[in-house]
Amino acid sequence: MEISKIGEFGLIDRLTKDLKTQNVSTRYAIGDDCAVLSYPDSEVLITTDLLMEGVHFDLTYTDLQHLGYKAVMVNLSDVFAMNGTPRQITVSLALSKRFSVEDIEQLYNGMRLACEKWNVDIVGGDTTSSYTGLAISITCIGEARREDIVFRNGARDTDLICVSGDLGAAYMGLQLLEREKSVYYQMLDEKKANTPEGSPSEVSFQPDFSGKEYLLQRQLQAEARGDIIQRLREAGIRPTAMMDVSDGLSSELRHICKQSGVGCRIFEKNLPIDYQTAVMAEEMNMNVTTCALNGGEDYELVFTIPIGDHEKIEQVADVHLIGHITDQKFGHVLVSRDGQEFELKAQGWNFDK
Repeated sequence: MEISKIGEFGLIDRLTKDLKTQNVSTRYAIGDDCAVLSYPDSEVLITTDLLMEGVHFDLTYTDLQHLGYKAVMVNLSDVFAMNGTPRQITVSLALSKRFSVEDIEQLYNGMRLACEKWNVDIVGGDTTSSYTGLAISITCIGEARREDIVFRNGARDTDLICVSGDLGAAYMGLQLLEREKSVYYQMLDEKKANTPEGSPSEVSFQPDFSGKEYLLQRQLQAEARGDIIQRLREAGIRPTAMMDVSDGLSSELRHICKQSGVGCRIFEKNLPIDYQTAVMAEEMNMNVTTCALNGGEDYELVFTIPIGDHEKIEQVADVHLIGHITDQKFGHVLVSRDGQEFELKAQGWNFDK
């Protein structure tokens, strides 16, 4: 069905008719000029992310349900990185004519699945037309007690540096998808070159993803690590500084160090890297440590804790101790497996392959 047949408000009604609120702080959700939220005893956390087709996602290999799920998760991740609890989101979409009503329902299905996982309410948003494809803007509202909020500027000399999960898998998943996309278009170009004009030029193509399912999951189905926040609370650990790993571990660590006025020292041997990530990096002739440090889109949590919590953190599942905070004069150091020291550079997505 074309969206024009039901109009903007018809689309909104269709997407939101079954949404039920789950938080007492949601006094009034969709249906008026503004949502009404009530936070009498908590601090309010607000974050927003804008995802652009062709920049942040490629619909050649990203289905709309996974895209909706990921779009929500990357916002929830920011609230968790402040040691908060996400409660509501608003969703704004810019749509071109090539999308049908059913397409946007798939997108919303993914968003709803992500919200249901963390008991988050969709309370509003906007839709508009686009001449350049799909754009998704999500704003997340969360809450936290004032004394619980963790900023980037709290790291202190001798603090331990920890990271959840593993690193580099999302980036290697992207490299895998881009490789198979390139193979497909190469085959298509060859088919067109050898096909008489006016004849169909489709190609039969099956991507080679066997044994690499974890990499695809990490790229296409990002997960916000609210479970880590819950484990830290249960262990009685309050991080002194924290960020989510969206642009790469080295980039996030340097942000923490800059805002905290400190240096850092991390050890290559302690970086958590999944086996599939290492195999894929070798297959593509890439340095796996570089991928782990700079790949981005892992959405793990990197945080610092007081050295006195060393024994506690060792008991927290899926958290890895990778180094420690130093005085600012010592800079940002990566210690290689053979003991050499290198400057930790924030290269993000633009690093040399």
